[in-house]
Amino acid sequence: MSIIAESLGRIKPSPTIAVTTKAAELRAAGRDVIGLGAGEPDFDTPDNIKTAGKTAIDEGKTKYTAVDGIPELKQAICAKFKRENGLDYEPSQVTVGSGGKQIIYNAMVATLNPGDEVLIPAPYWVSYPDMVLLGGGEPVFVETTVENSFKMKAADLEAAITPKTKWLIFNSPSNPSGAGYTAEELKELTDVLVRHPHVWILTDDMYEHLVYDDFKFVTPAQVEPKLYDRTLTMNGVSKAYSMTGWRIGYAAGPQVLIKAMAKVQSQSTSNPCSISQYASVEALNGPQDFLASRAKVFEERRNLVVDMLNAAEGILCPMPEGAFYVYPSVAGCIGKKTPSGKVIENDLDFVSELLEAEGVAVVHGEAFGLSPYFRASYATSTEALTEACTRIQKFCASLV
Repeated sequence: MSIIAESLGRIKPSPTIAVTTKAAELRAAGRDVIGLGAGEPDFDTPDNIKTAGKTAIDEGKTKYTAVDGIPELKQAICAKFKRENGLDYEPSQVTVGSGGKQIIYNAMVATLNPGDEVLIPAPYWVSYPDMVLLGGGEPVFVETTVENSFKMKAADLEAAITPKTKWLIFNSPSNPSGAGYTAEELKELTDVLVRHPHVWILTDDMYEHLVYDDFKFVTPAQVEPKLYDRTLTMNGVSKAYSMTGWRIGYAAGPQVLIKAMAKVQSQSTSNPCSISQYASVEALNGPQDFLASRAKVFEERRNLVVDMLNAAEGILCPMPEGAFYVYPSVAGCIGKKTPSGKVIENDLDFVSELLEAEGVAVVHGEAFGLSPYFRASYATSTEALTEACTRIQKFCASLV
């Protein structure tokens, strides 16, 4: 009899972490590798936020806190939702966890019963389905298309809803595609959800501040107030504030759900890091002007990467509205051979051969539920991106 639980066999390790680890191993072995696998800003945490963390240490704020967040941070979160999203929440409607991933996991564990279905538009962040499975539910995928800019259509959402549907996990701008829904596009989806009162919405807004051109971010409960009482609006400080290692995510929603999530957290990790919480208060309450300037840098990188990848033979790269990823199609490379005679049969073959031949690490599209694509992060220097895209062009030109 195995010591390992059968439930663990239903999930897999994170493919994005696996790619980053593989790239690090190759570098350690002396290979020249450019890693475009990690979803992590290359900017440092702003100084005022770092100072707040140091001050918390100096003031002895290093003890246990309330299980799901200090009052000061919950107040800052309420102020953020009101200021930026027009949403009114009380501190009792707010929960804080060790990253956005814990927030989603808590919600799934606290609400799912065997047979419950969770709708997930594809391509999706790799962790969504596995967290649903760990929670005892069944992920149901709603495929999008490159022709629709990887955005779910109202008719597709309507067709996917069944009496067993408990949640829709909604991510805009999207990881991995960068697709962002306009208010008009989102209203079409919320109109469907209004007609199905048994479906709850978990909206992952982690990339809210990483939007480009004239795109205006909106979140479902903001677009359709009728959904307020069955929406968990999730966000965090990781991406916008370059605080990935600080591990703070947060969400707001109905009190009954927030209390249930706190119950799960009380018997798993208990409170998030106290120092990180005090730093996050400063992140949300402090100066926000750097957000626009950093987004401008990401926008310039996006434009560079999209242009260079579209110049590669066999690649079609849509222009994303936000986040810091591109999700190009490699359909034009499928069936071709590498100089060594290896046939590119799928996107996993493509990224494996690309890493071996040119030392560029990206993540295959199958990991995100939609093939034949790959995800590349442009959260790195312009020089590294230029070199990586040049190598990708060289690799594609070598295929016959």
